[in-house]
Amino acid sequence: MKLTQWLVKLIQALLILGKVTVLLLRGRLHRRNTIEQMAIVGTDSLTITLVTALFVGAVFTIQVAKEFINFGAQQAIGGVLAIAITRELAPVLTAVIIAGRIGSAFAAELGTMEVTEQIDALYILRTDPIDYLVTPRIVACILMIPLLTIVSLITGLGGGMVIAQSLYGISRITFVDSIQSFLTTWDVITSMIKSAVFGALIAAIGTTWGLTTSGGAKGVGESTTSAVVTALLAIFSSNFFLSWMLFGAIGNTLSRGIR
Repeated sequence: MKLTQWLVKLIQALLILGKVTVLLLRGRLHRRNTIEQMAIVGTDSLTITLVTALFVGAVFTIQVAKEFINFGAQQAIGGVLAIAITRELAPVLTAVIIAGRIGSAFAAELGTMEVTEQIDALYILRTDPIDYLVTPRIVACILMIPLLTIVSLITGLGGGMVIAQSLYGISRITFVDSIQSFLTTWDVITSMIKSAVFGALIAAIGTTWGLTTSGGAKGVGESTTSAVVTALLAIFSSNFFLSWMLFGAIGNTLSRGIR
């Protein structure tokens, strides 16, 4: 795909987000479609999210625990893990999983509908595809990805705690106290904000790339691949700006937790 075409599609995705916002403000939402999409995004993605979070929490603990123990800061292991997972790992990795699993499905499904003229049939029936197909998917992602992130956060901390106790002899009480010392309500809130933004971007990109598909079966494949790559780029780039805005003015959490 040429750069100009990619930029045009990206602008179209932003315009679709704007139109969806207007439709929601007017109270227009197909509840049945939305519930179906929520089940696809949330329930069907739960297992892979849990497995990923469990091993990420365990691996992160292995990587940092020994070094912290060498410096006599084992009381900070749980807190550092909590901050890393809450602020970055849980929202970003959950979004990456959804981008690969759900974003690609949105692009492939709507792309197939476009090349088989099913979208044109909706227009003939006086049904707006944005209202009927896109809005439920965007709302589902905005609602379900933060919930998956919370589950991912809890699972990752649980995996880290098991590793810390079984391999390094750090008690559960010490681990939990460290989390309470480091982690704040604001950290959890910002994690939800990030997840909601990522969800909107994933759904908007997947549906836009699907609705603008052309070229038959080959075009569907190209749109699906391009949608996933674009969604990943959007996640990582938006994560930088969100982290800058949300955490740029926060003081030294590590020193506060150790004291």
